[in-house]
Amino acid sequence: MKTEDRYYNDQKRSEVMETARRLRRKYLRYQQAEIVYSLSHKKLMELASDAEAIYRLDGIVLINREIFDEYLEKFHEKKEG
Repeated sequence: MKTEDRYYNDQKRSEVMETARRLRRKYLRYQQAEIVYSLSHKKLMELASDAEAIYRLDGIVLINREIFDEYLEKFHEKKEG
């Protein structure tokens, strides 16, 4: 194997791993989100549903952090103004 080919494979592998890390952070299971946002299960699911940030896949509930964070910021801004 050429050195260039190995470098490409290592570089490609690093890119794939970084992409996977970003995706893992983008979605949280509802149990993790309860801890991150310090919310009860009922309130978290209510807010995430209102934000349309819930994804259900084969019995797994995921919450899109980007959508949920944006929703919470809008809610916070409304309370201030």
